[in-house]
Amino acid sequence: MPFDLDLLRTFVAIVDNGSFTRAASRLGLTQSTVSLQIKRLEDGLTRRLFDRDGRELTLTPQGEVLLTYARQILRLGAEALSRIVTPELSGLVRLGTPEDFATTHLSEVLACFARSHPQVALDVNCDFTVNLLDDFSKGRYDLILFKREPQGPSGGTRVWREVLDWVASPRLVMEVEDPLPLVVSPAPDVYRKRALSTLDAIGRDWRIVYTSPSLAGLQAAVQAGLGVTVLPTEMIPEDMVSVSERLRLPKLPDTEIVLYQAPGPLTPAAELLSTTIVGAMERRVALPTAVAS
Repeated sequence: MPFDLDLLRTFVAIVDNGSFTRAASRLGLTQSTVSLQIKRLEDGLTRRLFDRDGRELTLTPQGEVLLTYARQILRLGAEALSRIVTPELSGLVRLGTPEDFATTHLSEVLACFARSHPQVALDVNCDFTVNLLDDFSKGRYDLILFKREPQGPSGGTRVWREVLDWVASPRLVMEVEDPLPLVVSPAPDVYRKRALSTLDAIGRDWRIVYTSPSLAGLQAAVQAGLGVTVLPTEMIPEDMVSVSERLRLPKLPDTEIVLYQAPGPLTPAAELLSTTIVGAMERRVALPTAVAS
């Protein structure tokens, strides 16, 4: 079987990084080595994995099938290795994260980590970014994930970029000229700040009709037709729709999710969880319609 883990890792890296060149840089290989590994994989399968048209590169139908299995094979391989090589790993890891990010992206990652390292106790707390940063400065976390402006202070490891949109229930009844009814979290929430500053910048009238510190509470209010909220595009529920065009709302700048590690040496368990989160988020980057070779 041609499913050599190194070949599969290179294949997935090309997809996740968008090109042979960037994949080579990420893996610490030359571009010729990456090209040779893909040729070996394609020769072993007797199938092409990429369609090449000039500088554009897209997955073939066979490549799309392999991608799903390659991710599973690499995940299981990493899980097996961690169970065998570091079965003695133990201790407590304190992680702080925004609630919406934890709900959408972290649950599977943390569950997999817990299965691989049953002796590690995970203490996960969901909170607003300002509170996470404050508690982090007081030494209450080993790791935190928080939201910041892409042009904000440097430092930390960027793990995700959020594309934001205005969303509401199809049941929402309002005219374009009406003050925009907003469903938001309490200050100083990042999405709240983003919504108000973006509307103020174009002179659009708004009013806050519902405030809740809970993601479930916000979504319930929006689903009931009370108003409009801001959500990452990949988190928009099926019973909500984008209202940017219908209500002529301004485009919202992106935000990003950053990982901070506590100063000083981390415990082996915290170090491994940090690496696991970063790697998992890198693997979830969507494949562009066409990528440069």
